[in-house]
Amino acid sequence: MHTLRVPAGPLAAPAPDQLRANVTGLRCRECGAPEPVGARYVCSDCLGPLEVVYDPAVTARATRARIEAGPPSLWRYADLLPVLGPDPAHRVDLGAGLTPLRPAPRLAAALGLGELWLKDDTRNPSGSFKDRVVSVALSAARALGFTTVACASTGNLANAVAAHAASSGLDAYVFIPEDLEVGKIVASAVYGAEVVAVRGTYDQVNRLCSELAEREEWGFVNINLRPFYAEGSKTIGFEIAEQLGWTLPDHVVLPVASGSMLTKVHRAFGQLRDHGLVDGGIPRISGAQATGCSPVAAAFTRGDGEVVPQRPDTIARSLAIGDPADGRYALRVAAETGGAIGHVSDAEVVAGIGLLARTEGVFAETAGGVTVATLAALARQGVVGRDERVVAMISGDGYKTVDVLADTVGPTLRTGPSLRDWRTARAARG
Repeated sequence: MHTLRVPAGPLAAPAPDQLRANVTGLRCRECGAPEPVGARYVCSDCLGPLEVVYDPAVTARATRARIEAGPPSLWRYADLLPVLGPDPAHRVDLGAGLTPLRPAPRLAAALGLGELWLKDDTRNPSGSFKDRVVSVALSAARALGFTTVACASTGNLANAVAAHAASSGLDAYVFIPEDLEVGKIVASAVYGAEVVAVRGTYDQVNRLCSELAEREEWGFVNINLRPFYAEGSKTIGFEIAEQLGWTLPDHVVLPVASGSMLTKVHRAFGQLRDHGLVDGGIPRISGAQATGCSPVAAAFTRGDGEVVPQRPDTIARSLAIGDPADGRYALRVAAETGGAIGHVSDAEVVAGIGLLARTEGVFAETAGGVTVATLAALARQGVVGRDERVVAMISGDGYKTVDVLADTVGPTLRTGPSLRDWRTARAARG
């Protein structure tokens, strides 16, 4: 077990731009029992999930001016992220975060909405929001002394771990379902990571990695480093507020896989309000799933709070987690904020990808198609109002999943190489 020895006394005053340890321990989300800082993710008392406990004396340093003067990456929010030591060498930073928040008037008009914004995480270093969580997790891994990192992944996380490990000199093992999209396999292997293809679903891959985490001296970013990893998703919420001029939207719609992103964005909005960085109430938060893997949406529809595992069967593989670790917490957030958890068919996912690309020039992977299609459904149902300022999360680049569009898009006209050929072909089409 890798455990960090937290200094008993105060740290020496750092330079204004220097990181400073701000984590005092971990705490169970269920029973509240404390745990020391280290590579652990379940409570010793009740086996509930652990979360980071911050030193309020350090997080109180977070001000708008301090954040705005920070680096052009997620580390501008370092005071509100898990920093395990004052040594800047621990920080792993490929420039993740501070991605565009794009106005989307043409998509809004197509969906019958008023003010719509896209949080465009296709612009992250490896093409998805997973760069955020990996940047934070690998920084913790280095502070805890790990030299090898690993993950269980549906693709995007594997890409991010491989890239960030390469940049920081760490060995990496990424475990994936063997039927993953070729593009995502290549985008992990190219960085030199050990790519382990497992015969089985993501949930089976995750179980294997959970067993390995007990036996290997490796930092599994989404297992024994999960309390730190999950905090990286908060930066989505931080950036939305900052990019909207330190105000909050009325409604946010996000894709749901494990449910961690949704819960952490909610936590980010709460932290911003607690620190006096924004005013007003917490936005309504809604989640989006593909029907072929929609355990959280099914639980929301039933209203019983029980997330029943499903065997995934959807083209949206980056969301294909049949037994989501944070599913019931995502349900709770949606209910408490007045949001919803919806689901859409694979055909609607493909249509959502196309609609987003044609209206706003943003090419999203299948998770983005899930978000856009679910937003459309929620708008039709009146769950998302025309008078609301809405932000939709586009979590990954479409070039990762071009195979799902192979049968629906392609050349619109074929011609020979001469001008006569062109005129003939054009005339034939009418």
